[in-house]
Amino acid sequence: MLTLDKFEEATEVVKSVINRTELMYSEYFSQQSGNKVYLKPENMQYTGAYKVRGAYYKISTLSEEERKKGLITASAGNHAQGVAYAAKLYGVKAVIVMPTTTPLIKINRTKAYNAEVVLYGNVYDEACEYALKLAEEKGYTFIHPFDDETVATGQGTIAMEIFKDLPTVDVILVPIGGGGLATGVSTLAKLLNPNITVIGVEPAGANCMQKSLKAGKVVSLPNVDTIADGTAVKTPGTKIFPYLQKNLDDIITMKDEELIVAFLDMIENHKMVVENSGLLAAAATKHLKCKNKRVVAVLSGGNMDVITVASVVQHGLIQRGRVFTVSILLPDRPGELLNVAKIIAENQGNVIKLDHNQFVSINRNSAVELVITMEAFGMEHKEQIVRALIKGGYNPKLKQPTSIY
Repeated sequence: MLTLDKFEEATEVVKSVINRTELMYSEYFSQQSGNKVYLKPENMQYTGAYKVRGAYYKISTLSEEERKKGLITASAGNHAQGVAYAAKLYGVKAVIVMPTTTPLIKINRTKAYNAEVVLYGNVYDEACEYALKLAEEKGYTFIHPFDDETVATGQGTIAMEIFKDLPTVDVILVPIGGGGLATGVSTLAKLLNPNITVIGVEPAGANCMQKSLKAGKVVSLPNVDTIADGTAVKTPGTKIFPYLQKNLDDIITMKDEELIVAFLDMIENHKMVVENSGLLAAAATKHLKCKNKRVVAVLSGGNMDVITVASVVQHGLIQRGRVFTVSILLPDRPGELLNVAKIIAENQGNVIKLDHNQFVSINRNSAVELVITMEAFGMEHKEQIVRALIKGGYNPKLKQPTSIY
């Protein structure tokens, strides 16, 4: 059972392996939401995510015989690193089964803790089935990433720290994949203050907990589709489900597009890299119905590879209108390119990419296609530049940028 005594025990046990991630007040998210928003930056943990809490506490409760058998788990990356790091500290073998879609940074960091990595399946659920099969064949001790009361207790130590930093907290927003983090945080939060509101946040394309709570039982999604790989889970935990039914007040789902914008918000306003799953709670602050409340958003992790970072930044800039592309057909005569450039410059647009193609038509009145990718300050500025081009006698057509580099 998840009891106050167990949470207090776990808090003491994990102290030696975690960074104390103190709450950060966010002026930006506070203004956007109309609440006082604080961030719990678990992306700053040594392993890059909160998962080390539950993994280390669980392993600490195993017998020496169970540990010596070797440990095995399945994970999309963050729990993998938590188990691998904890196993290294205990000096025991760790085998980690990860989906083939796992970002390279998570794979390499898991290997760096001396763990054996096995890539299997396209999503967490397929990797988990294979890990359970290996555990039975090899006799390994299986450490479930979320459907385990002891693991959830370790994750719940986050709530203990939140209350120490902000005893008057009104709302906690917590990401949900399989439900382990939400179980620990919501259960302890309700033990400490029965009147607190705890809201789970899921990707819209992997809302297994929302579907399960609505059905009153654990249900599985036919598939998942989200950039939030750390929470791309088809089936939530059955053992922990009753705790969530009791202690979660609501679920908010987030579209991938909102996570992309939240990534830019976090980079620009807090200078932090937070992975897509870790951004769920921060992005959800803009959807809260309450006002003037003290809100804590748990940033669950920050393990992103550089290629993913580049892609998210690019899509975010495009989505905000800060980078856009137009196609213009020009008469094939001297000075037209200069005139277009002058209009853009007068309206403070910044050209970053240009393609001048004279072979799109044999009609010399519209023989040149000019494809321009440029920077703007935002949607209003983008529209201003387009209007100026139209006023200048051109007919710009917006295109999806292929690349901003």
